[in-house]
Amino acid sequence: MNQEHHQIGVAATRLADRLPHSVMITVAGAVSQNGHLDLAAARHSILQSVPMPDFRDATTDFLDHWHRNAPSVGAEAVAVAILTAAKSEHDHRHDETVEIVWTGPETEEARFRRTEQAILEVINTAAKRLTVVSYAVYRIPRIREALIAAANRGVSIRLIVETPNRIKGQGEYDCLRALGDNVASACTVYYWPQENRGTDDNGKIGILHVKCAVADGHRMFLSSANFTEYAFTINMELGLLVTGGKLPGQVERHFEQMIELGEFQRV
Repeated sequence: MNQEHHQIGVAATRLADRLPHSVMITVAGAVSQNGHLDLAAARHSILQSVPMPDFRDATTDFLDHWHRNAPSVGAEAVAVAILTAAKSEHDHRHDETVEIVWTGPETEEARFRRTEQAILEVINTAAKRLTVVSYAVYRIPRIREALIAAANRGVSIRLIVETPNRIKGQGEYDCLRALGDNVASACTVYYWPQENRGTDDNGKIGILHVKCAVADGHRMFLSSANFTEYAFTINMELGLLVTGGKLPGQVERHFEQMIELGEFQRV
């Protein structure tokens, strides 16, 4: 194996970390099918097969790396490298991994995943189902765009928010208005009716204080962070990104069962 083959292996591994398994398979097929074309035509055809902008950006980076650092490696060899990396990453993702997610001051010893980055990873890798729960939703354009893109590629999205106009005295902005009509229309939206909530001795009502996102029962974001601009930028927030294992599926099924039991009401 020469240095150019090594470069392709490294780049394919990096690509597999950024794309879902199904998209990796699609890219490998497109590379194999269009590799005989001239560079511009091959690039255009390969990128046309990729379903969304973030995935196309990752694929573009891979193609640029291939043609810049390993131009003598043929399309069939590149396709095999992509398939191999996809299989390896697919198997790895089915083992549980837990990463720390953080917004706040950085230190030299600890470099954690950023909060918005982790949420976007969950949304962007959803293939069939996505459950999103948040107490507050405000000024989140990238999350909003990712949700619309997920809906456009056929993902069934359940969005569970605090009451549509929140509880009186706890903030007046409307979660659905913050998300925008495009997101609200693309999702099945639920809220927790006040009559289903517990109260303390003084009549204070409970609130929906959960912040999480679960994709396909396989990847879960769980955090102190609301889905807000401040939580992604200036707050101090701590959470986890869990991939594989039992926990994402358990959380997904828990919310499914609460919906079935009528604990949440559809908007």
